[in-house]
Amino acid sequence: MSKIQIKGGNNLSGTIRIGGAKNSAVALIPAAILCDSKVTICNVPDITDTEALEEILKYLGANISRASESIIIDSSTIENKEIPEGISKKLRASYYFMGALLGRYKQVEMHFPGGCSIGARPIDLHLKGFEALGATVEEDGNKYKVYVKDKVLKGANIFLDIASVGATINIMLAAVYAKGVTTIENAAKEPEIVNVATFLNQMGANIKGAGTNTIKIKGVTELTGCFHEVIPDRIEAGTYLIAGAMCGKYLKIDNIIPEHLELVISKLSEMGVEMEVGTDYVIVNAPKEYKPTHIRTAVYPGFPTDLQQPFMALLTQANGKSIVEEKIWENRFMHVPYLNKMGAKIEMCGDKATVEGKTELTGCEVIATDLRAGAAMVVAGLLAKNTTTIDNVEHILRGYEDIIDKLNNVGAEIKFID
Repeated sequence: MSKIQIKGGNNLSGTIRIGGAKNSAVALIPAAILCDSKVTICNVPDITDTEALEEILKYLGANISRASESIIIDSSTIENKEIPEGISKKLRASYYFMGALLGRYKQVEMHFPGGCSIGARPIDLHLKGFEALGATVEEDGNKYKVYVKDKVLKGANIFLDIASVGATINIMLAAVYAKGVTTIENAAKEPEIVNVATFLNQMGANIKGAGTNTIKIKGVTELTGCFHEVIPDRIEAGTYLIAGAMCGKYLKIDNIIPEHLELVISKLSEMGVEMEVGTDYVIVNAPKEYKPTHIRTAVYPGFPTDLQQPFMALLTQANGKSIVEEKIWENRFMHVPYLNKMGAKIEMCGDKATVEGKTELTGCEVIATDLRAGAAMVVAGLLAKNTTTIDNVEHILRGYEDIIDKLNNVGAEIKFID
């Protein structure tokens, strides 16, 4: 696998256009198999996670074609068969095939999904939701078989102990064909969930309340093809906003929904970052000085855990002490040793990190331990003196479309090396 090499210290000027949301697209693609006709999903990011999902679709027998940023999926020819570990472990979101295949065929067999190692990520809530709908769950080592004995899923009231995005979406997928009404309480409220619910409704589902903590799904008997657009990726947008806050000189982050990043924009403003917020863009300029701040990750609309790591790179430039509290994943400080290797002064204690600034960052050899840790290394490398070399870049490519070209087009010096 190649590495990424960054020569730091350049100003970033121009426009970065944000692509479709990874966390939406990876649910929409499996959801497409719920109907027996063609669906077209546009603004699909060209990343390795979506490629892995397409591989699973092809394995099941679906016909897929790509047209620019669109993907056309014809599921009329699919066969419900066991999804092997070799392809299911390529990404966490492969578990959405559980809900989709269970909903359509009332049975699914697949291995435990993969993804970043950022903490314990069980699928207990997903399985409990399936069981509430009348399914039986059998576990054999790393493989799950979920099936309905009488071939009829039945609506139920389901309370999620944690407002899990994955469980919320997976239960929606399984429940669209369930007899009666399914109510998900303490549902996650992320924009990606709204995007998936809109897609299902366009196919003929009856889902209300997406975006609130109570979602009601009235079962239907048929779904049909439709045309749907993936929303802009708020995490990609936030990452480039942070990069602009560090190195921007009239850097425009375009094709975004600023309301999805309200707290991030507020924190950047609190630090002294200059921004112009438009209806679908933000223009950002790096200030001469940064004020310290305190961030605490939370479910939406709180500060996103997926931006905690790159935001910590920015906090190394603040004059004073900043506090970061990670309340979602227990292993999401794996980037800290590498920021410290570059010159940061960060101390960790449990779920809290203290960042002492301002420190000068110097490029060196670092590792992308997971997707968003990799984004933190990129952001730090853009500012650091000399050259930063990032290994394990496959993590970064899972979630950032054309990251090399997008950054080079606004003045960065970044490339792949062997």
